[in-house]
Amino acid sequence: MPIEILKRLRPPVVLVAAIMLIGTVGYKLLAGSQHSLLDCFYMTTITILTIGYYEVIDSSHDPSIRVFTIFLAFTGVGLATYFLSTATGIIVEGHIKDTYKKRRRKKIISKMNNHYIVCGAGRVGSVIIEELHETGRSFVVIDDKEPALKALEEKYPKIVFVSGDAGLEEVLLQAEIKSAAGIFASTGDDNSNLVISLTAKDINPKIRVVARCLDAANQNKMKKAGADYVITENYIAGMRLVSDMVSPTAATFLDRMFADKDKNLRVEEITVHPKHAGKKIVELELGNFPNTLVIAVVSGDKWTYNPNNEHVVSEDSKIVVITNPEERLKLNTHLYGE
Repeated sequence: MPIEILKRLRPPVVLVAAIMLIGTVGYKLLAGSQHSLLDCFYMTTITILTIGYYEVIDSSHDPSIRVFTIFLAFTGVGLATYFLSTATGIIVEGHIKDTYKKRRRKKIISKMNNHYIVCGAGRVGSVIIEELHETGRSFVVIDDKEPALKALEEKYPKIVFVSGDAGLEEVLLQAEIKSAAGIFASTGDDNSNLVISLTAKDINPKIRVVARCLDAANQNKMKKAGADYVITENYIAGMRLVSDMVSPTAATFLDRMFADKDKNLRVEEITVHPKHAGKKIVELELGNFPNTLVIAVVSGDKWTYNPNNEHVVSEDSKIVVITNPEERLKLNTHLYGE
């Protein structure tokens, strides 16, 4: 239960418990030893809740018991009403808030374009989500586990998600897959990732699908199902172990680059607008972006590493750079007008 709900319930619960205790002890003191604590608690309960059952403690011959009962009725009924109204308010507000949040998420998702869809908010999915969040990308999360989605919402209050099975067409459509740029099939089950890849490509053949694969034997199956790229965890882990052994400084550089929250540098690709086709690197005025380092130019299948200022870009060129999220957006606007 959220802390704020506990804080709201604490005063009425404490007050009701206090009046129940006062009523039980008061009846015990006034009625004498011939009545048990259960009898006294029963009298307190039927008085506060105005049930009107048979009085086990006879007040007809004792004015003090009647006066105490009147006091208990006025005080207890008020406190019981306070408790019930608070509890009802919390329940009603919860439903209203949930409905509002669902409508808000649906409205935000409906306006998304060129966004990413993350299927699975588990161990791997949470890393993808954090990276997309840190680099300022728009994305939607799909997961069928409510606790995982609640945890995400607490960590990222503005996150948008769809609750459901990512392998179902209607769920992917809710995430606006037709206008998405890419989808991560990152659940912890190869069969689920295969179905997600297949369904995603069936709905939107142009979407880029990157799939997680736990068993290397399923790699080709996922590619046949439509995955553009399949990540095998054992292969990635092995390559990282080798890097840490033979090139520890290079591996540390990458770790520091991804972990630095202040500079937040990433390797990015920038699409060159056709209007810049035939221009030299120097003519693109990339020197106006001090936090950007050009490391390669890709034209079709040809890679040119560390291109000089005289390198000419073509219509299908992509520039690979190291930059931060802010300058990535500025570069996109500068080179592509986005």
